[in-house]
Amino acid sequence: MDIFISNDLFEWVVIPILIFTSRIIDVSLGTLRIIFISRGKKYLAPLLGFFEVLIWLVVISNIMQNATNYLCYVAYAGGFAIGNYVGMIIEEKLALGTLAARVFIVEEKMDMLRNRLFEEGFGVTIVKGMGKVSETNILFCIFRRKELNKVVDIIEHTDSNMFYSIEEMKYVNRGIFVPRLTSKKL
Repeated sequence: MDIFISNDLFEWVVIPILIFTSRIIDVSLGTLRIIFISRGKKYLAPLLGFFEVLIWLVVISNIMQNATNYLCYVAYAGGFAIGNYVGMIIEEKLALGTLAARVFIVEEKMDMLRNRLFEEGFGVTIVKGMGKVSETNILFCIFRRKELNKVVDIIEHTDSNMFYSIEEMKYVNRGIFVPRLTSKKL
């Protein structure tokens, strides 16, 4: 009787939990793999893909062995959903990559925004442009993704109604970037 209870517990609780957890890991790796592909990380993406598929194969084989256990299907679907979320959170925390801000700014606010970005160590390029109703300035600033909130705060504090866009850059060569903080041991 003890063996039946153990097998029952294993089949209806432990296996679905393992499938759920494995699926979270598998899908999180897949999310990161896709992001690394889009960023040109040609050595890291295949490595993540290998482990993603390996985990997926183990999970699918467990589901097929327990085809009558509906909790395995629920665990698989739930792990997929949560894995997407976890993968996005991990990617957000890693904040890999480089972004470009393009700010369309009127002359009166241009110096204030440029100087504030300079003070924080960001490089800035400004070009003159012509909008639908008037002349405008287009301010370009390229920065590390980890600094996104700082750049947006500077823009928003200069003028909360300012029109701007932020885009991912696939490749950047040189430029002025905020120095990376390094911890020094005393």
